[in-house]
Amino acid sequence: MQDITDKITPQLNANGEVKATGYAWYVLTILMLVYVLNFVDRQIMSILANDIKRDLGLTDADLGFLYGTAFGVFYAVFGIPLGKLADSWNRTRLLSLGLAVWSVMTAVSGLAKDATGLTAARIGVGVGEATASPSAYSLISDWFPKSQRATALSLYASGLYVGGGVSLLIGSQVVERWNAAYPGGGPGGLVGWQAAFMVVGLPGILMALWVATLREPPRGLSEGITDAAPNPRPFKAFFEELVNVIPPLTLIGAARRGSGALARNIAVAVVIASLAYAMIIVTGNAFTSWLQWCAVGIGVYAVWSWGTSLRHSDPAAFTLIWGTPSFLTTTIGYGFIAFSAYAISFWSAPYAESVFGVSKSEVAVLVGAPGALAGFLGVIIGGRLSDALRKSNPGGRLLVALFGAIAPIGPFLLMFTTADATTFYIAHFVSGVFASAALGACAATTQDLVLPRMRGIATATFFIGTTLIGLALGPYMAGYVSAVTGSRTTGMLSLLVAAPIAIGCLIYSYRAVPKAADTVIERARAAGEPI
Repeated sequence: MQDITDKITPQLNANGEVKATGYAWYVLTILMLVYVLNFVDRQIMSILANDIKRDLGLTDADLGFLYGTAFGVFYAVFGIPLGKLADSWNRTRLLSLGLAVWSVMTAVSGLAKDATGLTAARIGVGVGEATASPSAYSLISDWFPKSQRATALSLYASGLYVGGGVSLLIGSQVVERWNAAYPGGGPGGLVGWQAAFMVVGLPGILMALWVATLREPPRGLSEGITDAAPNPRPFKAFFEELVNVIPPLTLIGAARRGSGALARNIAVAVVIASLAYAMIIVTGNAFTSWLQWCAVGIGVYAVWSWGTSLRHSDPAAFTLIWGTPSFLTTTIGYGFIAFSAYAISFWSAPYAESVFGVSKSEVAVLVGAPGALAGFLGVIIGGRLSDALRKSNPGGRLLVALFGAIAPIGPFLLMFTTADATTFYIAHFVSGVFASAALGACAATTQDLVLPRMRGIATATFFIGTTLIGLALGPYMAGYVSAVTGSRTTGMLSLLVAAPIAIGCLIYSYRAVPKAADTVIERARAAGEPI
C-alpha cells in the first residue's frame, strides 16, 4: 500500500504547487487510448451509414435511432448501476471487463443481417461502454489534484475526437478495399461495412488485458479525504441498484420503500408512457417512432426511479447530485451542447457523401482527420483555460462552457448552408474546435460538486444528460427531420433549437456553482454523511 500511496500522492514542485506524479500521467495515457477505442467502436457507424442504409433498406430516422438511441439509452441506464459499482469495486477491473464486452459486441455488429440484429449489437456496445467513463473519471480524479483536474479530464476526453476521426479513416479504407477485393461479398458473404465492424472491434480485447495491469489508487487520497473502508459487498450493492433502475424491476425497488412509493412510481410510469405515446403520434406512428420514444420513455422512467431510490438509500449523494441545481444545470447545459455535437459527429460524413458527392476516402481525410484535430485542440485548450480561470474565479470554468455553447453557432450555420465542399470542411473544423471546449469544463465542474466516494455515480449522472439529451435525441431528430422533409440540410439546421437551452442552463450554473462548491462538505454532513 505504501508503494501505491507514494505513486498516487500529488507532489509539491519547486514553486510549492501541487502536481500529479509520473505514474498518474501513465495511467491517463492508457485511459485516453481506451477512450479512443471507445469512440472508434461507437463512431464507426458514421462512415458506414450510407452503405448500411442501402443494404438494410433503412431511412435516415432509422440510422439516427441505431446510432443514437439504441446505444445511448442503454448506455445511460446501465451507467447508473455501473457507476455505483465503480464507486465500490476495483475500477481498473471493471473498465477492463467493460472494454472486452463492448469490443466483442462491436465485432458482432459485423454479423448483422437486418436492423434487428444491428440494434441488439448496438445495445450490447452501449452496456459495455457504460463502464468506461464512471471508472475513468473516478480514477483520474484520484490521480490528479483539483488544480490539474480539468486538464486531465480534457486530455482523457480528447480520445472522443481522436477516436471519431480514426474511425472514419479506418472505416473508409476497410470498406473500399474489401468491396474492391470482394465485389459480391467476401468470406461468409460479408460486405465492406460488416468487415469494418470486425476490424475495429477485435483489438479492444488485447487492450483490455493492458488495462487490467493498472494500479488501483486509494479513493480521495489526492484531496486528503479517504474512505474509512471499501464496500465489503460491492456486487450486492450493484444488484440492488439494478432493482432501482432497470424496468420492470423498478417496481420491486419502489415496493421495498412502501406502498406510497410504489403508487408514485406507477403514476410516473403512466405519465411517461402517455408522453411517449404522444410523441409517437406526433412523429408519424412508424415502427422506428415506436422504438425511439419507447426507448426514450424507458430511459427517463429508469432515471426517475433511480433518483427517488437514491434519495432513500444515500441522502448525501442525492443532496450533492440531484439536490444541487447547479449540478443539474451544468449537466443539462452540456447535454444540449452534445445534442448538436453528436448529430454533427454522426451525420457529417454521410452528409458530405450525399450532398457533395465525394468518396469515403475524401470524407475520411477532410472530415475525419481535421475533425479529430479540432476536437483534440478544443478540448485541451478548453481544459487548460478552464483550470486557469478557476484560479481567480470559482465559476470560471463555466465561462469556457458558455463559449462552447455560443461560438459554434456561426460556423454551424455556414457548414449546412454552403454549396461548396471546401467551405463545409473549414466550417466543420472551426465548429469542432469551439464546441469541444466545453466538455472538460463541465465534467470537472460536476466532479468538484461531490465527495470522492460519489465520483463514479456523479459521472454516470453527468453522462445521463449527455446521452439521453444529446445522443438519444440529437442524431434521431436530425435524421427524422431529414426523412420527413427529404433534406439532410433541413435536418441538420433543426438542431439549432438546442442552443438557447444550453446557454440558459450554463448562465445559471456560472452564478450558482461557487456557493455550491464551497458548501459540499457542509451540505453532505447535513444530509448525514459521516465526514
